[in-house]
Amino acid sequence: MSLAREHWAGLIPHAGVMCLLDEVVAWDAIGLHARTRSHLRHDNPLRSDGMLRALHLCEYGAQAMAVHGGLLAQAQGRRAAPGYLVSLREVTLALARIDDLPQALEVHARRLLGGDGHWQYQFRIEHAHAPIASGRAAVITSPGPGPG
Repeated sequence: MSLAREHWAGLIPHAGVMCLLDEVVAWDAIGLHARTRSHLRHDNPLRSDGMLRALHLCEYGAQAMAVHGGLLAQAQGRRAAPGYLVSLREVTLALARIDDLPQALEVHARRLLGGDGHWQYQFRIEHAHAPIASGRAAVITSPGPGPG
C-alpha cells in the first residue's frame, strides 16, 4: 500500500524541500519502506559545495523513522511526540556522494526498540538494489500533545 506524501507529511516536522522522502511504499508495526528522488533535486537543502554527501543519508533514515512513528501514532488515534535524534551507531557508507546516483533511493527503517519516550531504529538505504548506507539511530521524545 503506497502512501503519497500528502498522507503523511503533516505527521513530521520536516516541511517543504526539507521533507526528503517522496512516498511510503509500505509500512507495518515494525518498519517502513520509503522511496525518493530528492537526492537529484538542485534545491535539496543538504547540498553544499555543489554536491550532496553520502553522510546525509543518515537524515534520510531519520526521516523514515519519523514517518514511521507518525503513522504508528496516527493508527492509534494519537499524534507522535516530537523526537530528537540523540545518537547514530554503526553507520556504514558505501560511497562519498549521492547526487550523481540516477535512480530512486529506497529507504528502509526498522524499529528495534520502542517505549515511552525513546525509540531505536535500524536504517538501510539502497540504490539500484545495492546497499549504500546503513546504521542504527536512537531518538528520545518530548511529551506529546496527546490525543487527536
